[in-house]
Amino acid sequence: MIRTVESEPHASSPVLAAYSYCETVTGRQARNFAYGIRLLPTPQRRAMSALYAFSRRVDDIGDGALADDVKVARLEETRTLLTRIREGEVAEDDTDPVAVALTHAAGHFPIPLGGLDELIDGVLMDVRGETYETWDDLKVYCRCVAGAIGRLSLGVFGTEPGARGVERAPEYADTLGLALQLTNILRDVREDAVDGRTYLPADDLAKFGCSAGFSGPRPPEGSDFAGLVHFEVRRARTLFAEGYRLLPMLDRRSGACVAAMAGIYRRLLDRIERDPEAVLRGRVSLPGREKAYVAVRGLSGLDARHVTRRAVRRRA
Repeated sequence: MIRTVESEPHASSPVLAAYSYCETVTGRQARNFAYGIRLLPTPQRRAMSALYAFSRRVDDIGDGALADDVKVARLEETRTLLTRIREGEVAEDDTDPVAVALTHAAGHFPIPLGGLDELIDGVLMDVRGETYETWDDLKVYCRCVAGAIGRLSLGVFGTEPGARGVERAPEYADTLGLALQLTNILRDVREDAVDGRTYLPADDLAKFGCSAGFSGPRPPEGSDFAGLVHFEVRRARTLFAEGYRLLPMLDRRSGACVAAMAGIYRRLLDRIERDPEAVLRGRVSLPGREKAYVAVRGLSGLDARHVTRRAVRRRA
């Protein structure tokens, strides 16, 4: 993959206004994502904001209060818009700022826009109320709604010339997306249950006596809820370890962005591991000062250097 350049792509006033709208959406709605992308150079930060704003639109359709058939119709309309963006048919003076910004971003970065089709497919799975028997089943969903975002982001970041193993960068970006999504699933297990959604694999729930679900602030009677959470935490840590192999392939600021976002989720995972039942009592989150610390750590390159040293030891 060719590394993205840091020079400012030319942008007209309507395009800059469209990007500004997307950055406002990102700043208001992306609790963790915004901490990472603020570390990027302006062109990449704007492109990532456009990706986020489009993805947010898709997610909001799926999570909204519309009837399911209306949601399906809206999602297919959004897919049609994506086709127009892909084919460069959105004019700079179009009234949809997200479409304008994403069209401009896709014209300046090799963004694999098919990943947004995958996101729409994943949200359609939510609308249909799909459940997942096994981890392999759940991985299909996670790759649609999170792995695809990792691969889309890599199109904005690019990779460092001469980086070793760079042909596997999309795979690592995908895996890191899976790690983040599994962390999300653990964090939101009660909230999702209230909304009638179950994401954790049915065979995992059965193994730990949790098939009854999570309708209250306490685990199902007689269950090993802590065992279930620790099992899923170990799975997420394995995914993080694999996905972090992407970091040495990125330039310093893109690596800092990824390290910051992933670091926030890893710390969430630590909190969930220490107190598994906390996810049944409310949303587990990090204070702003801790997110800022993680961002500074990412910008320093500590996480990337740690991954590089560990990879060297494995090859030795």
